[in-house]
Amino acid sequence: MRQIFNKNQFADVICQHKTDGTIIPLRIRIKDEDGIYQEFNIKGYKDLTHVGSYALPNGVSVSSNHLHSFECKIVVFNQQRLLKLFYNAYDCRWQIVDVK
Repeated sequence: MRQIFNKNQFADVICQHKTDGTIIPLRIRIKDEDGIYQEFNIKGYKDLTHVGSYALPNGVSVSSNHLHSFECKIVVFNQQRLLKLFYNAYDCRWQIVDVK
């Protein structure tokens, strides 16, 4: 097994939904390049979600009420890794991006 994370890939995520609408990611599960599921506990996270509308530098207005983003710390082979985890509420899918 050479590589666990692809550049962008979908993941199974166990999370906690709080009464105020916030989401806490707890655990992720992905398939490695051999097709074997690997599971990782999230050791720490930072919620990067910006709820509401905002303007991009080019002046375009964007609404992000359905997009949630997190920066998560996990341990892989006894080394801490940073991942960006994105949740799209429209299609109910989690996507993971390896930050390294």
